[in-house]
Amino acid sequence: MELAEIIDQYQSAFLEKYSARLLNGQIQAMRALQRCRTPDSGELYVHCTQCEQAHWKPMSCGHRFCPKCQNHEASQWLERQQAKLLPVEYFMATFTLPKGLRSFVYYHQKTVYSILFQCVVSTLKDFGLSSDKLGAEVGMTAVLHTHSRQLEFHPHIHVVLPGGGIDKQRRQWKKLKGQFLFNEFALAKVFRARFIQAINEAGFYLPKGLPKKWVVDCSHVGKGLPALKYLSRYLYRGVLSEKNIVANQDGRVTFQYTDSKTKKIQHRTLRGEDFLSLLFQHILPKGFRRVRDYGFLHPNAKKLLSLVQLILNVIIQVFTQRPRPVFKCPKCQSPMAILMFRRPNKSG
Repeated sequence: MELAEIIDQYQSAFLEKYSARLLNGQIQAMRALQRCRTPDSGELYVHCTQCEQAHWKPMSCGHRFCPKCQNHEASQWLERQQAKLLPVEYFMATFTLPKGLRSFVYYHQKTVYSILFQCVVSTLKDFGLSSDKLGAEVGMTAVLHTHSRQLEFHPHIHVVLPGGGIDKQRRQWKKLKGQFLFNEFALAKVFRARFIQAINEAGFYLPKGLPKKWVVDCSHVGKGLPALKYLSRYLYRGVLSEKNIVANQDGRVTFQYTDSKTKKIQHRTLRGEDFLSLLFQHILPKGFRRVRDYGFLHPNAKKLLSLVQLILNVIIQVFTQRPRPVFKCPKCQSPMAILMFRRPNKSG
């Protein structure tokens, strides 16, 4: 099911009903998805290196919310993260904002998301330093998600952490004792206090009636690769794959999702314009980084990470960037060379 076709069909009703709450980035994303892989995105003239096959090929839009684009970037990110994996147990901490804050967050996304990252990371760093079981500086990869499985607006941050850290005073790697990282209730209490303080310092007034207890989950996930694969799904593409849009009829769109508790496939049906609103509310502000590395996993800490890998007897392989896939000839399947570029149509 083509998302661009659904946008074309329902955009008038969508704009009429939801124009008052649309953000600039959402309109830009909608236009990008509509022109993806059409002449309105530009065209490449490709020629087969083995036979005489040649034709114009429309380009992708390249928007990070597009379900057709950015697969190469997502694969590259996962490979870079794999190169950082350590032979230790891993944990995933999830920090969730309460429901009463969601409307406030929606209209102040760039500021609030930055504060959210700041408070989550500072909380975990301080717990790592003060923990009796660890007492070291941790490394972590944090990823912002804004959706539930039903695509409701549900901002939260997942953080993947190796079970260990660096004691810089003693210049040693300290391995976590046991398979328990930090107390979830203690994490939530500190996180809540820091977030509220940071929001107040930024000059905002929070809605009244916020719960006194917030939710933080901290789970042992075994090895790190499965957790990273889970996080990579939504990094460089939209929150819903086109293969999960299962029906579009009688003015209604149906998509499927996996229930988090039962693990069974469920379906949700909405009017076309409501479906688009549900989808586009998850478009991030322009230029905002959804994924960030900290501590000895930060890009500027490569020497420190190499030292940790040496201590843990990790076989370090030279990382080579994955080559971008080439166009293949529809006739003989040989690689096709790009000879010319044609600018997008003026209508695009």
